Order: sequence, then C-alpha cells, then structure tokens
Amino acid sequence: MATPAQARVDLAAIEHNVALLKERAGGAQLMGAVKADAYGHGLVPSSEAVLAGGASRLGTAYIREALELRAAGVTAPVLSWIIGPGEPVAEALEADVELSASDETILDEIAAAARRTGRTARMHLEADTGMSRGGAPLAAWPGLLARAARLQAEGAIEIVGLWSHFACADIPGHPSIDAQLYAFEEALKLAEQSGAGGSHVIRHLSNSAAIMTLPRARFDMVRSGIAMYGLSPVPELGDFGLRPAMTLLARLSLVKRVPAGSGVSYGHLHVTERETWLGLVPLGYADGVLRHATGRAEVLAGGRRRPVTGRVCMDQFMIDLGNDALAEGEEVVLFGSGGRGEPTAQEWADNLGTITHEIVTRIGARVPRVHVRDSQE
Repeated sequence: MATPAQARVDLAAIEHNVALLKERAGGAQLMGAVKADAYGHGLVPSSEAVLAGGASRLGTAYIREALELRAAGVTAPVLSWIIGPGEPVAEALEADVELSASDETILDEIAAAARRTGRTARMHLEADTGMSRGGAPLAAWPGLLARAARLQAEGAIEIVGLWSHFACADIPGHPSIDAQLYAFEEALKLAEQSGAGGSHVIRHLSNSAAIMTLPRARFDMVRSGIAMYGLSPVPELGDFGLRPAMTLLARLSLVKRVPAGSGVSYGHLHVTERETWLGLVPLGYADGVLRHATGRAEVLAGGRRRPVTGRVCMDQFMIDLGNDALAEGEEVVLFGSGGRGEPTAQEWADNLGTITHEIVTRIGARVPRVHVRDSQE
C-alpha cells in the first residue's frame, strides 16, 4: 500500500448487492442512489458497478453530482432531487439530467430554463406523505399538479415520475408506514385526475429498507442507497446476504513503549495501567474517524482487536498493543467485511451511537479510494 491509509472498495461486492436488490424488487426498476460520492465509495467507479449489477437508473442529491457522472461518460438516466433557487438547472437539462420539484416556484424556475435552452425538462414531482422533509405537503399537492399539467401542455416539461420517501421503513411495524402508503396512493389518484399522471409515469416510494421488508410498496421503481454498498438497512433483521464493499485500512506510522501511568493523547482521557506498547494510526477526525470513537471503537492489528486509546486527533489516533511490539508499517484494519476478524462498519456505528451511512460517508477526501474486484477480501 503506497499511502498510509486507503478505503478499499470492492466493486464486485457492489454488483452482487445490486443484483440481490434487483431480485428483491420483483419486476420493479431499480434506481441506485449514488449521492455523496456514492456513500463515500467513489462516485464514478461505484456508479458503473451499480449499473453493471442491474440498476437501470441513478439518483443524486445535487445537480453537480449528476453533471460529474455525465462528464465521466455515464449515459444512464440520472435524477437529481434537491433543487433550490439558483442551481445550474440549464446545465442539467442540456446534460439530460432529470429533475425533481416539490413546489411551484422551483417548477417555474425549471420551466424557464427549459424555454431558454429549448430542452424539455423531464420532471419527477415529489409529494410529502408524512416525512415533513422534501416534497409538497398534501394540501399543496393539487396546486403543484395543476401547475405541472399546464407546463406539460405547453411543452416546457414532461412529467416522468411521481414519488415520495419513507420516514420509518427501517422500523418494521411503525404506524407511519401504512399511513405513508395510503397518503402516496391518494397522491397518485390526484395526479391521475389532474392529468399529471399516466401509465408512462414512474411511481417510486421504496428505499433500501422498504425493498427488504415491504414488497407491497414496490410500485414501478425502488430506490436503493446503503444496501448497495453492503450495509444492512435494518440491522436487527440481519445482513440479507449483502456484502460490505468498503474496507478502511491504514499502516502504523509509529510504535513505542511507554511506562505505566502515561497519559495518552489530548486531555489524558486514558492513562496506561501498565507498561505497554502504543501504535500510532495516521487517520483522524479530519479523515472521518469520529472523535468520540475514543475508548469506544476497535481496530484489527497484528491479528487481534485493539482498542482506540486516548482521544482521536485531527490526523491520528493511538491504539494499545499490550505486549505486542508490532512493526511500524503493520497493516491496521478499522472496518471491513468482518471476514478476517476485523470490526465491521455496523460495529463502529453501534459503538458510536450512529448509523453505517455516517461511518462510510464521513471518510475524507484525503483517504484515497482504491477500487478492486475481490468479494472475498
């Protein structure tokens, strides 16, 4: 390994996961969410693996992510869904990027860009069915539909999708699930009545958790994010046969013997109880290793689990090696598939009181992504 740290991403694992998700989706199309640098896994290589695994479409949060895909030669349909005032809408239309709208103001801005460029905007309209995040509230939904139908008649836009997002699909049995399904079905009925619906319009609601647990919510397309990267969307129900794609690695940059009573790192949160060997790992919170991993997380080094010892710093943290005088340059695995006894991203998430999404997306840009094809890694 030429660098002191790397995030090794197994593209074969991503392809495996997408194929598994495609099977779980039945006959529905699969959109792969590759926002946030493909959840930290590397946007372009991961997107190509997602498509190779069977996804027919890609999804990004922002237009600039979609434009990066187009610049790299990715031609599959791409939807961008966070569209605020002043976004590069005209560039998106010229690059054949599909867009989402939740209110009439943004819809009008997109229509204006369509008129300027002479490119019909392919639009997905989002309904807020109970998450109170993106989407038009159901009270405003008829107005959005009516405005969209008028713009479609004008030729400025084409309505190609109707969608919403689950708030609690990762909590099986939560009462909001049935409520959102009902609300979405009502939103679809209103769309058909307004002329904004139709058999060609793609209806989509399910995220990764719903793909695994709610077959009745498939509609025409499902959207997968975290599961494509091998991390369970509902950990308490198991891994569903998914293979984690990312392994985060570093090499010890320093190993030293310290006496009993030595304070370790800022604040001396840890004081050694005995004479011991300490190893310095050249990754820190600037690289996405959460500061409160201090005393809560473990790594694999020298064939054994080692605790993160003392406060995590910006660029480095310490591990307690006990009586094992490992060599400088020894490989350290922060998390991976667990196949060699290393911690998993799920373990890190559980120990730090967060979700795997945060663990993998926080890995910083100075940690190179190295893409391989070895699902047994």
